[in-house]
Amino acid sequence: MEIRVITGDVTKIEAGAIVVNLFEGVESLDGDIATVDKALDGAISQLVSQGEIKGKLGEITVIHSLGKLPAARVVIAGLGKKPELTLDKIRGVVAEACRLLQKKGIDDAATVVLGAGVGDITPESASQTITEGALLGLYSFKKHVTKEPEYGEIKQLSIVATSEDDVHLLERGCDEGKVLAEAAKLARDMVNEPANYMTPGHMAEVAKKLAQDYGLELIVLEREQMQQLGMGALLGVAQGSAQPPKFIVLSYKGKGSDEIALALVGKGITFDSGGISLKPGNKMEEMKGDMAGGAAVMAAISAISRLKPEINVTAIVPAVENLPGGHALKPGDILTAMNGKTIEIISTDAEGRLIVADALGYANKLKAKLIVDVATLTGACIIALGNVCTGAFTTNQELANKVIAAGAKTGELIWQMPMYDEYKEQNKSDVADIKNVGGRNAGAITAAQFLAEFAGDTPWVHLDIAGTSMSDKEHNYLAKGATGVPVRTLVNLALAIAQCPSYQC
Repeated sequence: MEIRVITGDVTKIEAGAIVVNLFEGVESLDGDIATVDKALDGAISQLVSQGEIKGKLGEITVIHSLGKLPAARVVIAGLGKKPELTLDKIRGVVAEACRLLQKKGIDDAATVVLGAGVGDITPESASQTITEGALLGLYSFKKHVTKEPEYGEIKQLSIVATSEDDVHLLERGCDEGKVLAEAAKLARDMVNEPANYMTPGHMAEVAKKLAQDYGLELIVLEREQMQQLGMGALLGVAQGSAQPPKFIVLSYKGKGSDEIALALVGKGITFDSGGISLKPGNKMEEMKGDMAGGAAVMAAISAISRLKPEINVTAIVPAVENLPGGHALKPGDILTAMNGKTIEIISTDAEGRLIVADALGYANKLKAKLIVDVATLTGACIIALGNVCTGAFTTNQELANKVIAAGAKTGELIWQMPMYDEYKEQNKSDVADIKNVGGRNAGAITAAQFLAEFAGDTPWVHLDIAGTSMSDKEHNYLAKGATGVPVRTLVNLALAIAQCPSYQC
């Protein structure tokens, strides 16, 4: 879908539909909706007075213009109570409106700048949000479906500026929205792919294409190179699969120096059977999504490279399969990680923390100033937070604050979990430096404490996206399946750090 910015009177726009907004509880119409209402001889205000249109958040009403406007239909999008309006609510409403128009066979639509001027919502941020909502809301993954789609596509959405003065701002917001949405869609595509298509080798191929398309530096380490670096934890997980492991390093250089300000580490288990500690068969097919963290950091760095902030960022993805082959890792085995720590294996199904441990070691080898890792790490995080919030765990409150703020800007909610030293007791081993499972109690926290041993003294945040990487239903701008969380958060984080390289703001 093409999204463009145009200027003009919304009542004179030729399109299949025009979208205007209504707030809940307003006593009289004003602005764009009042102009459209007048052209429709008061049809909207009449429906409002009769209580058929209330303006409640997410309420979408379609009325026919019956030749009174060049546009065949008018969509009234409810934005809820005006003081409670947020950018994320606009994203959701736009997504719902676009899906409804698509189902009605409309291929060309136009919208006013929804919410601009309310609170701190600027025309630029509104334009960006509309763009994200439309692109993310209309996303679907039908690559392997041979049947013709039930609905056509919306080919064009126009954002209508009433003043030439706003065009540049709206275009800038629209352009950034496209970059963020396209990156999130890339992550969704990667996670939605079945594991026989999205193997470790295929992840490396995606990285190669990103490097070619966006001028990124790429290193892909093979098994022998990982052995030379001492990545025993990662290789221990990989040894049960016939698929060779890949260690993917994508780098964006936005500054002249070699200093890496931010390392983004993403768990890349392309299929997780649990290994010898085999998972139950029910819903095991969902374990194709255990590489969502890896997909997120790869997609994020592609967007960062397009936005060109003055910062150096590196994405690190350990990509492996976890299968119960004849050479597979066993409970009771002891592995040695890249940083020299020995790990007692209690469960081979706690494999994600093993590969991320060596990736954290590599990030420290590169002397990254800040590290954020992203992983579908624990079912315990789903028990704690459900599918609403990503769990955040940190050794550095300042960095955690930045990550949470970056998430809030995108609507990707993040909740910080405790990291008290007392939790470390659960990870103590009698036969090695640490064990890979600390028991059922506080499982998400003990997993994070395990990773902290490998992050070292570098400011670090761990994001557990086990509950937020997938959606079991279509809702707002989320499609059923992969969500693309937290791609947009990571991009916003990099942009924020680039604006404040001292990390003190």
